Amino acid sequence: MTPRTPAEALEFFSHLSPSSIKLGLERVEAALEALGHPERRFPALHVAGTNGKGSTCAFASAALLAAGHRVGLYTSPHLVRVNERIRVDGVEIADELFGQRILEVLERHPEATSLTYFEFGTVVAFWHFAREAVDVAVVEVGLGGRLDATRACQPLVTAITPVSFDHTEYLGHTLEAIAGEKAGILKPGVPVVVSRQEPEALAAIERAARNVGAPLVLEGRDFSLDARSEGSLVYQGPGMSLEGLTLGLRGGHQRQNAGVALASLEQLTSRGVQVSSEAIRTGFAGTRWPGRLEELGGSPPVVLDGAHNPAGVQVLLEGLRSLYPGRRVHCVFGVVADKDRGPMLRALLPACASVHLTPLDTPRSLAPERYLDEARPWCADVRAYTSLDAALAGALSQSASHDVILCTGSLFLVGSVRAKRGGNLGALHHSP
Repeated sequence: MTPRTPAEALEFFSHLSPSSIKLGLERVEAALEALGHPERRFPALHVAGTNGKGSTCAFASAALLAAGHRVGLYTSPHLVRVNERIRVDGVEIADELFGQRILEVLERHPEATSLTYFEFGTVVAFWHFAREAVDVAVVEVGLGGRLDATRACQPLVTAITPVSFDHTEYLGHTLEAIAGEKAGILKPGVPVVVSRQEPEALAAIERAARNVGAPLVLEGRDFSLDARSEGSLVYQGPGMSLEGLTLGLRGGHQRQNAGVALASLEQLTSRGVQVSSEAIRTGFAGTRWPGRLEELGGSPPVVLDGAHNPAGVQVLLEGLRSLYPGRRVHCVFGVVADKDRGPMLRALLPACASVHLTPLDTPRSLAPERYLDEARPWCADVRAYTSLDAALAGALSQSASHDVILCTGSLFLVGSVRAKRGGNLGALHHSP
């Protein structure tokens, strides 16, 4: 049935399958053409990569907003509500307006009902940004780059954060192949800001940049963001230097994400989207991005991190060692079935005093009993549960007030725990 009200439109969208993936641009391009090409009405910063691209987008959008621009932000996945994916000036789209935008898309292009969940969300986001007359949009790639629906945007600058192994069934089984897919967002004459990469990944990105004629701005060669002894950061880029920076996101790895964002902002400024040094300082210091070494507080504190691949786990471990030195970690862990869990378990579990395996709120969830035996060699205390509440309670039962409860392995898990914040989660802390 064709939706006729905003509420019915939201219901229609909610019944599309988030796990349905059809790579390719034809369907999205047809929809955008039918809508009069809304993606051409705003310039974009387009960000690809395996890890860190969401945080990079958060830093960039915060600085653009502090500079006085009207800023669209499109990211994925969401943690609690799908509305999180589409924001203007830092505020997620409201239900009524979201439903109205869906109706507007379907009225102009009824064939949009055949789009996948991600394709439809991307089209609605671009339509919304155009209707809201944003000055610039920060757009995070969903999967890969070359065939991702977001590639239809019109970037002034592109960026690639660290490339590692993830989604190999779609992107390839070598870093070179995966990086080649990520580099599919490059466009002729559009500068690409690239973080430090493994040699084979960098070679693929450099080759793609040469082939399309995209100027390459490389971390370590063209720009750097380095720590000072007093705790602040100093940026050195192709055309600017900036001292006294602080970051609103925790963890040493965020310095790299902020560096990529800052170099991208420098390129945007050179192409007409002005961002002052003060706006960068203000935006970076105030940046918030949930689910990345996020502490919910309590006793013991609950820490959320969306690490869901081996490289993400290594970054997480470095952050834990820096932020919680010497404290025992009790890990609530959940994973989707298509992830490369073996390297994640081998790296993460030896650092934990106890591990509590939980199912996830998604059809893609891997049942804990399916990999319990695989996990047990890596930690002396590993248990499987049939619900998240039980896993959280199990972690609490093993912990002292000065320990840490870590929830990781999937953004689905992070979202579920965040949804409990202020509700069931409060009852899971030790009494004072």
